[in-house]
Amino acid sequence: MIDTPTPRPLVLILALLLTLGLLALTGAAPYDRATWLLEVLPVLIAIPVLWLTHRRFPLTTLVYVGIFLHAVVLMIGGEYTYARVPLGFQIAELFGLERNPYDKIGHFLQGFVPALIAREILIRGEFVRGRRMLAFIVICIVLAISASYELIEWGVALMFGQGAIEFLGTQGDPWDTQSDMFLALIGAVSALALLSRLHDRQLASLESSGRSLHTLERG
Repeated sequence: MIDTPTPRPLVLILALLLTLGLLALTGAAPYDRATWLLEVLPVLIAIPVLWLTHRRFPLTTLVYVGIFLHAVVLMIGGEYTYARVPLGFQIAELFGLERNPYDKIGHFLQGFVPALIAREILIRGEFVRGRRMLAFIVICIVLAISASYELIEWGVALMFGQGAIEFLGTQGDPWDTQSDMFLALIGAVSALALLSRLHDRQLASLESSGRSLHTLERG
């Protein structure tokens, strides 16, 4: 892989600063400190990973935007706990729902954003041939991620018992695990159906920029 400078450096720096600011804001006085930490842990992991890889393996703008939006949803959910997010109550009232559905937004994005990330890695690494096989593998990866997250929730519940209720956010729904994974599946399919063409154009632009820089360096 060519060691290329990061495209859109100013935008990425602003997004990083905004993410750090939201982390500080949501973590200042969350409803439950342990729940906040568990919910934002993926964000805390993603920030250094993206920073360390942004030069050697810069991602498309579409993927960076998706990661940022998912991080915002996680941080808000961590601040209030998913069952208490005000936006969720407004959605529940609008559609006549019996529970706060904010966690379902998170699980939808848990499919939507990883689908784009997986698609980008598979295409750029030339690991899969054929668009149908690509879509199939991406969906399989998303479902594996979703299932792994549910296993993590199960493990937390076993370790902390009643203390994990806020993190689980089931709100008394016996089918919460199944619906979470179904929302992730819908998110992955939606991302592939709606954004594949835009993603392909951004990938082509990114590849073209990399080739141009490599030519300049060799010259």
